[in-house]
Amino acid sequence: MSSSGTTRITVLTVPDCPNTRLVRERITEALQGRTVPVEWIEVTDEAEAVRQGMTGSPTLLLDGTDPFAPPGSVPSLSCRIYRHTDGTVDGAPAVVDLRRLLA
Repeated sequence: MSSSGTTRITVLTVPDCPNTRLVRERITEALQGRTVPVEWIEVTDEAEAVRQGMTGSPTLLLDGTDPFAPPGSVPSLSCRIYRHTDGTVDGAPAVVDLRRLLA
């Protein structure tokens, strides 16, 4: 957590990422009405992806760390797929996982 006691949420996306809306909806649902600032950064080149720690779009960082990055992930501007505990996959973390991390 940041010094203010609030988790810093940063979302890294590529321009026109088809999952930006989905990740925004899931973050909003996971916060359950709490007001937490979310920084949205559009990443346009590999060097920026490396600097920001982006491992596919969208990448969600909590206090600068990607809690969903599989071991060995490398910086990338590619689309990102999130694997859920029920075996399904899609383009954003599951609400239940976000709630656990943001609790």
